[in-house]
Amino acid sequence: MTPARDPHTSRFIRTAMAEDMLDADTEHALALAWRDERDERALHQLITAYTRLAVSVAGRFRRYGFPLDDLIQQGNLGLMRAAEKYDPENGARFSTYAAWWIRASMQEYVMRNWSVVRTATNAAQKKLFFHLRRTLAKLDDGEVRREDVSASVARALDVPEEQVQIMLGRMAGHDLSLNTPQSGADDGRDWMDAIADDTAPTEDRVLEDLEERRRRKLLYGAVQSLPAREQRIIVERHLSDSPRTLAEIGTDLGISKERVRQLEERALQRVTRHVRNSGRPEVLSA
Repeated sequence: MTPARDPHTSRFIRTAMAEDMLDADTEHALALAWRDERDERALHQLITAYTRLAVSVAGRFRRYGFPLDDLIQQGNLGLMRAAEKYDPENGARFSTYAAWWIRASMQEYVMRNWSVVRTATNAAQKKLFFHLRRTLAKLDDGEVRREDVSASVARALDVPEEQVQIMLGRMAGHDLSLNTPQSGADDGRDWMDAIADDTAPTEDRVLEDLEERRRRKLLYGAVQSLPAREQRIIVERHLSDSPRTLAEIGTDLGISKERVRQLEERALQRVTRHVRNSGRPEVLSA
């Protein structure tokens, strides 16, 4: 039985869906007013008009079992982030740009809260996590044998079969406390007692973590240093859970597929150069 929706959430949804959509000229003017003048009334009007996007996307994410109001809140955070990052001069509609940030915010929330064990750690696993159920539903026609499921999913999503099997296991169960007894006996050991400590020494882990953080900081800094249009291309082509094609991005930006490819190539060169220059060790003068 579906739990009754909170009345405040219901009222919020009704209000959001009743707001009028903005035409392109109004949207552009509001975005300019916020970017150039930090006009909060313009920001409020822009956000209010497109809160319906957060509500709509949240409805599609409910299948992961999270409260609708939490998902909407995450969508609103993505919407605010989009308003802060949006460049009204790049030719794309704000609604298109905001939808990407809303989905990204909800995906991050779902993956962060799905399990104590981190569910997806790379692009292929994120793709699996968010498309696995849909793909399984398409395959559930009685023609695919149980032992062929992982292989069929791997082919459909173009990911390694081993990762499909791991993800199926992770999504099939629930978190179990490590303090839970292994058996019903009073003298039974906890599961914690059975875990072998095969981790690297603390010093090694700290050094590895510091190096990983340094590399990530360099990469993020390099991407942030790009012009807005090139930054968007790199994010949507290389850092997104569902990478977009050159043609799709070109349509949004109002430029040719070849021009997107040229901008992507230039942006990658800039990122590489930025990382190399920033990663050089400092030379101390005598």
